[in-house]
Amino acid sequence: MTQGDLANCKNLATEPPDHGIGRSRGALSTKTHLLSDGHGLPLVVICGPGQAGDSPMSSELLDAVRVMRAGSGRARTRPDRVLTDKAYSSAAIRRLLRGQGIGAVIPERADQIQNRKNRGRSGGRPPVFDAVKYRDRNVVERGFNAFKQWRGVATRYDKHNANYCGGVLVRAIVLWLKRLRDTP
Repeated sequence: MTQGDLANCKNLATEPPDHGIGRSRGALSTKTHLLSDGHGLPLVVICGPGQAGDSPMSSELLDAVRVMRAGSGRARTRPDRVLTDKAYSSAAIRRLLRGQGIGAVIPERADQIQNRKNRGRSGGRPPVFDAVKYRDRNVVERGFNAFKQWRGVATRYDKHNANYCGGVLVRAIVLWLKRLRDTP
């Protein structure tokens, strides 16, 4: 590390990439991207800087899914459906999910609805949205809230991304162990 690198480490506006801290709406923050099962237990966790958007991470989250089957057989890599919020509502993500045969339960953003209506008949049909299945999205929010119960994860005191992500993974393991303890 050179003298210039040390000066940049002290300046919070220019964080090194290994810190995983980014400027988001004027503040320094970190984003945790989570893919969970139907019980809110984490399957994939990716930590990154706060300015990183949700949409670009969707393909990396889906690529990282590996759920072992009971007994023998290949690990399952494709969920039945994906329930997300409006941040993931884009044609590219819907195309990605459709190409993999995954059902998308994603509400359409207001600007997308307006753009489609402005185009008239050439705007196309609205994407299929199942409001009843979307009610299960609260499981994802409860999963995130379970992570925030740990003060180190909620406040992000760790300077390096590897340390912070390690704490997030330890929390994920604890959540899974609590669940597995209750099984016979």
